[in-house]
Amino acid sequence: MLLHGIFPPITTPFYPDGNVYFKKLESNVERYSRTPCAGIVVLGSTGEAILLSDQERCDVLKSAREAAAPNKVLIAGTGIESASETLRLTEYAAGLGYDVAMVRTPHYYKKQMQPANILAFYRTVADRSPLPVIIYNFPQATGYNIPAELVIELAEHPNLIGIKESSGDVEKVRTMVDGTRHIRRSATVTETFGAVTPRMLAAAASGSNVEGGELVQVGVSGSSSLAKPSSAAVTVVGKMKTRQKEAGFQVLVGAADKLHASLDAGAVGAILAIACLAPTSCYEIYAAWKEGDNELARLKQERIAVAAQRVVSELGIPGVKYGMDFNGYFGGSARLPLLPLTSDVKGDVERLLADVRN
Repeated sequence: MLLHGIFPPITTPFYPDGNVYFKKLESNVERYSRTPCAGIVVLGSTGEAILLSDQERCDVLKSAREAAAPNKVLIAGTGIESASETLRLTEYAAGLGYDVAMVRTPHYYKKQMQPANILAFYRTVADRSPLPVIIYNFPQATGYNIPAELVIELAEHPNLIGIKESSGDVEKVRTMVDGTRHIRRSATVTETFGAVTPRMLAAAASGSNVEGGELVQVGVSGSSSLAKPSSAAVTVVGKMKTRQKEAGFQVLVGAADKLHASLDAGAVGAILAIACLAPTSCYEIYAAWKEGDNELARLKQERIAVAAQRVVSELGIPGVKYGMDFNGYFGGSARLPLLPLTSDVKGDVERLLADVRN
């Protein structure tokens, strides 16, 4: 499955009394669906997943799934400390129609998080998961930083398709990319090389707004009816034309201030908290880099770097949520023990985002 591009790890809105505000969640998701982002991450760190009850996690996944556009890749954060609970939530997300499971590194029993433990955890999850899995490394929050060597070893598993690397270590990104370059995997994409998931194919085959449902091969090599499709072969599902693209093991990053450098190091995209409040600004960096315009990518990177550092890295979720309010999304308050911003700090955020309004 193709994971190239920018993904906002959406926040979870709350009423003043602390209950989940599902109407605002749906409104945010509908708006993200109209941006050039490749997809949406639900129940990541920015979604305060760790502060939600089991039932709330399920309800948030369901609400976001129903509001999302059919052409966006949907990633569910399903990582919980135990493999069994991680699989339980992953199976629920799969039943809703999510495309990928993002599983953070277990970390509570830090002294026991030795290579054998991590290898066993991820291999067990990947073996049994009905969804392809990406590793989620966020040492600033977990206090555990999965070594690049372990990631390279885990990348051999066919159902572990990538990693979200949020350490901000560009050299680690380069090491993981170099160490997994030999892995050859194919992903279904659109004619314009956008991601295609099994959910999208099912919708194309049976949706009321598409015609037909049969798969037709066009562009095969040779004239024989038995000829095998070439690498450029197109498959038609309803009105959707698809082809295959090599994806390999995909590294996404979570540090917005180092997005350009990480792309140069081999990352294929990013899951960025600042994309919750400025998705187009983040996409513009990726698009400029993709087009080979490094100077424009550098300028776009400079535009968000200071805001990303202050609003996201320093102020955390309350900063992200206030930035969303400022930029026209619904952010609202975070859950305790996270506290709202003071008036002075809100003023700082507004100044930093004055040129980052989208």
